[in-house]
Amino acid sequence: MCCALVFAQAPEPNPSSIDVSYFNGNIALHNPNILHLIKGHPEGVILSWNRKTYGKNDWEQRYNYPDYGVSFSYQNFKNEVLGNNFALYAHYNFYFLNRQLMFRIGQGLGYTSNPYDRDANHKNIAFGSTLLSSTYAMLLYKKENIFDQFGFQLGLSFLHFSNANVKAPNTSVNTISFNFGVNYNLESDTTEYLYNLEDDKKYTEPWKFNFAFRSGINESDIIGSGQYPFYILSAYIDKRLNRKSAIQFGGDLFFSTFLKELIYYQSVSYPENEVNGDEDYKRAGIFLGHELFINKMSLLTQLGYYIYYPFDFEGRFYQRIGLKRYFGDQWFAAITLKTHAAKAEAIELGIGIRL
Repeated sequence: MCCALVFAQAPEPNPSSIDVSYFNGNIALHNPNILHLIKGHPEGVILSWNRKTYGKNDWEQRYNYPDYGVSFSYQNFKNEVLGNNFALYAHYNFYFLNRQLMFRIGQGLGYTSNPYDRDANHKNIAFGSTLLSSTYAMLLYKKENIFDQFGFQLGLSFLHFSNANVKAPNTSVNTISFNFGVNYNLESDTTEYLYNLEDDKKYTEPWKFNFAFRSGINESDIIGSGQYPFYILSAYIDKRLNRKSAIQFGGDLFFSTFLKELIYYQSVSYPENEVNGDEDYKRAGIFLGHELFINKMSLLTQLGYYIYYPFDFEGRFYQRIGLKRYFGDQWFAAITLKTHAAKAEAIELGIGIRL
């Protein structure tokens, strides 16, 4: 008796590539309080690994065969107060104009070498903690396989570092820069793109009910006021317009306990603000939103307005942007950033259900 192990077909190719870009630019003055931190021209490098897609899954065809991968950034701010930042990201590359124009969006975790310290580095009001949230975007002209499997790319990049008020201070830093680099395909790419989609425009769903719970910790802008937990209950309805998009309408109930300390602090320290100290720290808001579906992930954007607002904190309008990950057809997890225009309030970790 004998046996043999054979394969009925060759494994499907999964081509990938790497690229490295050098960037040099300027810190954007989004807040006048960071004027003393803008010196020189920050520079750095972004190193990336990309997995190509060819339409095996429907979502790849809908988004013109994007890449996905991981990237690492190093940035020297040319300022001893700010030091150097490092970050690790997950990213997507989206292509336009016959795949010669590439837009990349990445989200990840950053590290700063020289955060705020009351004694040793009190001028660094941008980063109140060592660990940061980081987002970056690139818009590139990209040409592959110019010389063998090497190509080049050039364009603009935007890098954002912030801890989203997990710990004060947190004015954050945004860098806008020019970048250029090289790319290299790790395999000789002869794979053909698939296209067998049905008409996605005919796809729709009835209205769905959503319920979410979000939480985390944050601190007011008063340095040393302490970190406190917050809790958010959200309920909304959504309407799936097509395979890519859904619109939303709903409400939030905020239990932000850091406001208790801030209310007390203002009542004692700034009587001219006419804060009594017994104002309610809770808030309630309504919002309109949009959800962009990419595979099992989605990009969430919402614009809200406080209808219950007993204590004035950063204005009545708020925004939320973030990522959701679906587990099956109903359950999801989310990480979102809540802001008031350019002023971040909190990073929210959430779970929810869509019925």
